[in-house]
This record gives sequence, C-alpha cells and structure tokens, in this order.
Amino acid sequence: MKKNFLTVFTMILLVCTVLVSCKSQASKSDSKKVDEVATEAATKKPDATTAKADATDPDPDTPKTTFEFDKMEHDFGDIDEGDKVNTIFSFKNTGNEPLIISSAKGSCGCTVPKWPKEPIPPGGSGEIKVEFNSKNKPGKQTKTVTIHANTDPNPTRLTIKAQVAKDPNKPEKTAATSAPQIKTAN
Repeated sequence: MKKNFLTVFTMILLVCTVLVSCKSQASKSDSKKVDEVATEAATKKPDATTAKADATDPDPDTPKTTFEFDKMEHDFGDIDEGDKVNTIFSFKNTGNEPLIISSAKGSCGCTVPKWPKEPIPPGGSGEIKVEFNSKNKPGKQTKTVTIHANTDPNPTRLTIKAQVAKDPNKPEKTAATSAPQIKTAN
C-alpha cells in the first residue's frame, strides 16, 4: 500500500510540475503580448477618420496610383543560422499620382523592411530594403513583407526565402534535457 501511494504521489507531482512549467511559459509570452498591446493602445489616438480603418491603410480619399517592382520574390539560397542578410526591392511609380507608402511590415520580427517615407512622384523610383535575421530560424524559411500604399490593389506582398543551415555549435534541445527529471526511491 505504501509503495502504491508513493507511485501515485510521484505521478501527481510529475503532472503538476509539467503543468506549472507549461503555464509559466505561456504566462511569460501572454504577459509580453499583453504589454505590447497595452503600449500600442496607449500610444494610438484614434480619431473619427481612423477609428474604423486599420492604421496601416492609406487615407481612402488619397488618389490611387500604381507601382511595379523589379522582382516580387528574393531567394537568399543557403545561409547559416545567425546570418543577417539583406536584399533590395526596387520599384517605379507607374501611375499618374504621387505614390505614398504608409507602411511596410514583415511577417515576423526577423524580417525588417525599410521604405521611403516621402511621396514618390509619377515616373519616380524607390527602394524597399529588407533585412532577414536567421537567428533561431533553422530550416526552410519563407517570409513576407506587406506594403500598404495608395495603390490598387492594396496591399502588395513581397516574399523572401532562405534555406538556413542549423548552427553546428548550438546544443540540441531534446525532450530528455528539457523535461524535469524526477527520481523515485524503490
């Protein structure tokens, strides 16, 4: 009877440890998300014209134009985990109105675009520089950059790809090393 009690107690302890560990990890990421949303909400001051629209959408009253890129996709090929690589997407305003890019956002924090903030006149050209940080991103990677501008259609998406070779010096994370170890006495 004492042995059964010890076994049941050990199993309950193991289950509790795993649940607390999982909840702790979720709490940290949830807490971070809540902090980010709270900060964003505190810094945004909606008005009557932007309350219903997404903040990244251009003003619907702005005249529409068109633009064309030299490429819509870039493949970095084989890179090593931890590499930071860059590419440039060149474009031309092919419409009759100034091109206003209101935002360019990466699909992940590892993908950071930089775009011209000033209007591009009709016939003018510009560039969107995209940096990809492959830290902790081993394997095949496909990321996008979503561009909101006074264009039709809107938004426009650019794609980057890479095959990231795992860092050979990085220790392998296995279930045996990441799960808590409990020893029982017989």
